[in-house]
Amino acid sequence: MSLVLNLVVGLLALYILKTLVTPKTVLPPLPPGPPPKPIIGNLQDLPPPGSKDWEHWASHKELYGPISSVTVFGQTIVILNDPEMALELLEKRSALHSSRPKLPIAELSGWDKTLGLLPYSNRFRAYRKATARDLGSATVVDKFNGIVDKEVHRFLLRAIQSPSNLVDHLRKEAGAVILRIGYGYTIEPHGRDPLVDLVDQTMNDFSRVVVPGAWLVNFVPLLKYLPTWFPGGKANQTAQEFKERLTIMHDKTYEFVQCQMAQGTHQPSYVSNLLEKETVRPGSEEEIVIKWSAGALYGGGADTTVSALSCFFIAMALYPEVQKKAQEEIDRVVGTSRLPDFHDRENLPYINAVLQETLRWHPVTPLSVAHASSQQDIYKGYLIPKGAILVPNVWAFTHDPTHYPDPSTFNPDRFLGPNPQQDPRLYAFGFGRRICPGQLLAEKNIYLTVARVLAVLRVGRVVRDGKEVPIRVDFFPGTISHPGPFEVDLKPRSQGHEGLVRDLERVWPWEGSHSGELGM
Repeated sequence: MSLVLNLVVGLLALYILKTLVTPKTVLPPLPPGPPPKPIIGNLQDLPPPGSKDWEHWASHKELYGPISSVTVFGQTIVILNDPEMALELLEKRSALHSSRPKLPIAELSGWDKTLGLLPYSNRFRAYRKATARDLGSATVVDKFNGIVDKEVHRFLLRAIQSPSNLVDHLRKEAGAVILRIGYGYTIEPHGRDPLVDLVDQTMNDFSRVVVPGAWLVNFVPLLKYLPTWFPGGKANQTAQEFKERLTIMHDKTYEFVQCQMAQGTHQPSYVSNLLEKETVRPGSEEEIVIKWSAGALYGGGADTTVSALSCFFIAMALYPEVQKKAQEEIDRVVGTSRLPDFHDRENLPYINAVLQETLRWHPVTPLSVAHASSQQDIYKGYLIPKGAILVPNVWAFTHDPTHYPDPSTFNPDRFLGPNPQQDPRLYAFGFGRRICPGQLLAEKNIYLTVARVLAVLRVGRVVRDGKEVPIRVDFFPGTISHPGPFEVDLKPRSQGHEGLVRDLERVWPWEGSHSGELGM
């Protein structure tokens, strides 16, 4: 018995000795940030509701450095205010940081199935594979040149006929392109289109859903069980409204294509091409992939286009010298007897610089869409925990005076000459495995619209009662950020230029709309 006792005591002594001498694993600290409070952490350090969150997080760079963090109810948010850090983590280490945060508000609102919010998974890869077939390279996107050409031309005509409805015309142009490509759907040419209006509203919903820190339920998931009438349950009611619109959008568009195919009247489209490849059972994984990857095309190729082109018009009115220089290049290279086309692009370096500066001046996604870490990582001596939310502050990248001197000035020349500044397209459309699938199409649409507007129109400030109406440069918060209301004056540069636009009905005769076939 004493032998056993001695053995136990000896083993216990060895365990204690090993515990004392074995160094404990000490994790590095989180990136610096404001000190958290008990339980709630940094809840009060999140951007106030309705504020420009990109400006709020940009202030962290002065206070804590280029990488910082906050923790809310145990959830770590890492803010990246330096482009090289974002490219290192989200591009070079994309295997670790390509997922998406698990957002209860996305589940409540139905947005958890969309490409932009899917975790890195088999379904995500299926979505990307499907979209890559039609949008994955410049060569395949070129097949849509005729659609873009037609709708940009129609935009010019609408802009001449009713210049005060500029943003509506931009939405109609972008919506017409994407809905035709995605579903073979022809919009209402002269009035409001119910599908364009519905999809615009759902994209606004999405922009609100993904704002980092905007929804308390993302940090306290139990709140999703609150009834809508209970104090604090209003968010759940809002989410239900989002879900109803989203369901209608995906179901109506999908059913429209199915009906057209059954009748033999469909136009080839993204959805019809996928449906023709295989038999798709209702409710199957294949159907989910087709419905939701098609829906993602709108955010990637349309809503971003509207935001960027709105900024372009504001800039042209505020910087007439830039407009004049661009028009001189077009007149010299293209002439005045035709509209610029896609083949002219490589010969229009200043126009391309205008496009780049438009994307830099106010990025369409100032905070991009947050990434999530699927594994723990150590970077620059800081811990990035598994499940951390990474927020790349693209606006801070493009307004850093060390990279872009005088960043508030719209200056395309910064991208020309022997030492051009960094191309903002490097981070304007997302990062790594989460880069926007509609980037090439959106850029194609923006280029042709910019080139043709500058070719035929003069953009200026509105004059009312003998006085110029000031243009207030302001932007709404949201993942896809749009300018606030603005007015610009649009006039043809000459009768000859107006004639090029009005030749539209001969070149592109109007088609009938499909709006009556939606049952909406």
